[in-house]
This record gives sequence, C-alpha cells and structure tokens, in this order.
Amino acid sequence: MAARFKLDRRGVGELLRSEMVRADLVRRAENIKATAVTISPVGGSGDPNSGRYRGAWEVDSTRRGGRRRDRAVAYVRNPTYYARWVEYGTERVPAHHVLLRAAASGGD
Repeated sequence: MAARFKLDRRGVGELLRSEMVRADLVRRAENIKATAVTISPVGGSGDPNSGRYRGAWEVDSTRRGGRRRDRAVAYVRNPTYYARWVEYGTERVPAHHVLLRAAASGGD
C-alpha cells in the first residue's frame, strides 16, 4: 500500500521564506554576477566611464520578495543609468545582453 502525501501549505511557505533558500539564491546570484562582470563590455581609453558598468554590478536579497511578498528572492542588478542600453541596445549600439547571458549560464 502506497503512503499518502498531504501538503502542508504553511510548511511550504516557511520553506520558501527560509534562510536556507535565501542563502542558496544569493549564492547563485553571486555566480551570475561574477559571470556578468566577466563578460561586461569596457569602453576604450577615450571613454570617461571606462569600467564603470563592469564595476557596478550588485546582488541584493530579501526573505519577503515575490509578487505576494511571501518568498525569498535574490536580485542581480547594475544601477548605472545606461545599463538598459547596454543590455538591449539602441539604434546605434548593438545589444550586449550581459545579464541575459549571465543568467543563462545558470548560476552554478
């Protein structure tokens, strides 16, 4: 006879908010950040912001994230004002997709 399983929603919620899950998400986010730093473009010697984009990557986390604020999350972001243009490109600059490629690496 097979054992029956009963889902404890409160227990799942506690797991999703746990420090253990948050710590693993931060570990993965740090790996994604490291990849993003490695593949970030750097301007030439005449660029006054050379290296600024590469050096601005940061990781943040919370145990009250998600749409309902009920789970651990970790964020990788680049706060430079032109980060979206580097990621998605413009009519004059090709898209580099740094964060997309770093996240596709899996964080492991």
